[in-house]
Amino acid sequence: MAATWSLEPAGRCSWDEPVRIAVHGLAPRQPVTLRASLRDEKGALFRAHARYEADAGGLLDLERAPALGGSFVGLEPMGLLWALEPEKPLVRLVKRDVQTPFAVELEVLDGHEPDAGRVLGRAVHEREFLRPGVRREPVRAGGLRATLFLPPGAGPFPGIIDLFGTGGGLCEYRASLLAGHGFAVLALAYFRFEDLPENLEALHLEYFEEAVNFMLQHPQVKGPNVGLLGFSKGGDLCLSMASFLKGITATVLINTCVANTIASLHYKDMIIPSLGSDPGRCTINESGHLHFMDVWDNPLEEPNHPSIIPVERAQGPFLFIVGMDDQDWKSPVYAQIASERLQAHGKDQPQIICYPGTGHCIDPPYFPPCRASVHTVLGQAIVHGGEPKAQSRAQVDAWQQIQTFFHKHLSGKKFAQSSKI
Repeated sequence: MAATWSLEPAGRCSWDEPVRIAVHGLAPRQPVTLRASLRDEKGALFRAHARYEADAGGLLDLERAPALGGSFVGLEPMGLLWALEPEKPLVRLVKRDVQTPFAVELEVLDGHEPDAGRVLGRAVHEREFLRPGVRREPVRAGGLRATLFLPPGAGPFPGIIDLFGTGGGLCEYRASLLAGHGFAVLALAYFRFEDLPENLEALHLEYFEEAVNFMLQHPQVKGPNVGLLGFSKGGDLCLSMASFLKGITATVLINTCVANTIASLHYKDMIIPSLGSDPGRCTINESGHLHFMDVWDNPLEEPNHPSIIPVERAQGPFLFIVGMDDQDWKSPVYAQIASERLQAHGKDQPQIICYPGTGHCIDPPYFPPCRASVHTVLGQAIVHGGEPKAQSRAQVDAWQQIQTFFHKHLSGKKFAQSSKI
């Protein structure tokens, strides 16, 4: 008996878009195993599988049928994607070339693994990172090393600058997906890319100011302000940008520190030192992976006060996305420090959304949760935390919260533009 896959929407769809998966033509109550696999641009293989039973009519609909075991259990319509695991441990699934889709290979096998029999049907599901009409424009204006993504249509569009963390390079996949939701998004590199510095040493806020000015002067960007989206080290850079630069009115931070970290930050005649750290406080778990969370000094202790970013200088609101199981940073503590500092200076309380069971790497929806990986700079395995099912749900919700926040606050209304330095 040949089984056929049914995917809605049919054909190619965006990576952050849910798809309804079903298998037709099975025998009544037939036990089957579903398998999914994909290879990234470097050839790394990621796989997931789950055991199911068809209904009385021989239909298996993942929106109605719970998984009976495998990579996940229960009713998980998108489990075959978020439960993908690397064949080689500690490899994180990222999209390096957003101009090509990921091809997910799907198979349905007779019976339940490990005793599953022959393959009954196959399908290939393509998931893209550039929705139809989204434009990708490399930016090499002045010193900037970036890529601008513009939505379909005439514009202008609300503008966002997107920063990643200590892995370096130019990460485009989050910006390209956000552009599919009506934003002009600048994915900005700041080290380990082309002629930028190879390592995080002294950083100069003038570089990031150049990015803000580029966006505000772009005819496809709706002024008079832009938003910022930062993850990890990129988050504390966004806090500094919001605190010292003009033209910023909404800032989203994903698992970040309230102090400047790793490298000193320079702007005009000001220097914010890096928060102190002691690598000797790093711990190693039974798998030999590093826990970095306790390495950092307490920013509230007086010797560390100069490294705290003066968030009270910022215009516009903040949204903190916090993984409660973040093993890289004490993100819940840092978000609370920022909140208390803002309120102590008469500013609005920031929006803080805490996700239980969620680790450091909060990606767009349906990326497999990255609980540990080999750091691209350190070359060592780092624990990030998180429980797969909880994190998969958090990523779906956080993605919607980010869009809602930016649509609300990047409306084009005028805000005071006084200098903050």
